[in-house]
Amino acid sequence: MVSSSPHTPQPSPTSGLLQKGLASLFATCVALVAFLIVGGCSSNDITLADLEAAAAKVDVSSIEIDADAEVPDALLDLEKTNLKFGFIKLTDCAPIVIAKEKGFFDDEGLSVEVEAQSNWKVLLDRVIDGQLDGAHMLAGQPIGATIGFGTKSPIVTAYSLDYNGNGITVSNDVWAQMQENDPKLKSETPEHPITADSLKPIVADYKTEQNKPFPMGMVFPVSTHNYEIRYWLAAAGIHPGLYTAEDVTGVKDADVQLSVTPSPQMPQTLEAGIIHGYCVGEPWNQKAVVTGIGVPVTTNYDIWKNNPEKVFGVAEAWAEKNPNTHLAVVKALIRAGKWLDETDDSGKLVNRDEAAEILSNKDYVGAEVEVIRKSMTGTFVFQKTDVREMPDFNVFFKHNASYPHYSDCIWFLTQMRRWGQITESKPASWYAETAKQIYKPAIYRQAAELLISEGKLDPSEMPGPDYDGYRAVSSEFIDGKTYDAKDPVGYINSFEIGYKDDADMAKK
Repeated sequence: MVSSSPHTPQPSPTSGLLQKGLASLFATCVALVAFLIVGGCSSNDITLADLEAAAAKVDVSSIEIDADAEVPDALLDLEKTNLKFGFIKLTDCAPIVIAKEKGFFDDEGLSVEVEAQSNWKVLLDRVIDGQLDGAHMLAGQPIGATIGFGTKSPIVTAYSLDYNGNGITVSNDVWAQMQENDPKLKSETPEHPITADSLKPIVADYKTEQNKPFPMGMVFPVSTHNYEIRYWLAAAGIHPGLYTAEDVTGVKDADVQLSVTPSPQMPQTLEAGIIHGYCVGEPWNQKAVVTGIGVPVTTNYDIWKNNPEKVFGVAEAWAEKNPNTHLAVVKALIRAGKWLDETDDSGKLVNRDEAAEILSNKDYVGAEVEVIRKSMTGTFVFQKTDVREMPDFNVFFKHNASYPHYSDCIWFLTQMRRWGQITESKPASWYAETAKQIYKPAIYRQAAELLISEGKLDPSEMPGPDYDGYRAVSSEFIDGKTYDAKDPVGYINSFEIGYKDDADMAKK
């Protein structure tokens, strides 16, 4: 059963008709009316005998009704049917693209245009001002916008696009120096995960010689990439810099300066020597391998196993104005995520080759299909000699990856506080309340229940009704730290590098 809510979806009164038969019958009715009018009968004069006589003169031999046709599912009473969604050219935009290309949006009565955006700021601004109805967003963007880091405007998400999908790449020169610092890295297949320990002396020497922090790149201040590369560096004792109320560049006490570079431009920026390493999503790590300009040293799967990466975000006001449309969009995205993660009996991903072909289109990711296919099909290339099977490098549906977990939102809030984007200590209750303001699992659950009622989803494919939105406590991080979303203050205070909170806040 669909859970009750103020916006319980209403079926369209026109659903359930066999379209081909309907069109033919409509034509027949028109012919009958025309015959009667021409024959001189007024609407008040028409008798049963007149109708029978008229029907006898109408040729209905061409009418075809397919008895085996599937009756369409009831459509939601949509507030808006023509939509435009934005995305950045990364493989994790896949659920949006697949929902369009496989007709899942169409099945919900939606006509959707998807449009590449030049960078994350432009994308966010266009969602806020209404030029876009929704977008492929960094998981931190709805959070940052809602709490007011940068642009302040409430953004919500009812759908998580994926887990994992990022990597950290360094230049060939830096990799050679890392190998000198740690001879074990000279192996053709070095042991993973690779920490930043061997990078630490390189950073220190650069800072001494150049009198400035070591330059590396990430895609946006509230991006997963920013928090992941900071986490990786800090785990090795490398300070990635702090944000302050007076300086939002994030370079206070920095050993490494993390600058913003658009994702598709990362490889060329590295090759030009402007930065010496970067954190980015695919296919831009694999692009560095293919072109021979750099070496991916780790992935975010190793930094935090099954970490949230992107979400589908909409303006809070848009969601309130278009509840059924929002629900229909989430339904289509759930189906797309499931399609992307479908496997055969052997566990092989059966649709990823097709997905790679679709994403390689110039209007989508626009990279070579061979480059996209590498990570999308479960193989990650660190070096030509170091090719590893990573079936969960991109996860779009399994492990409840598409569900908007409150605990995922809280992790980002803890990192924003750790690095100073949140400038003041907050009580533990604030983290939970803020997560509920931004993440909307009730909408996801309602969409999933509709799909279950339509036979397109199994109840086992979504969290149970007693699930509270908090994933299990995990220590699957590169530094072995334990993350418990119900103790955000304790988690923040467990790190050596970063701001600390008043311990009393944990009880408030």
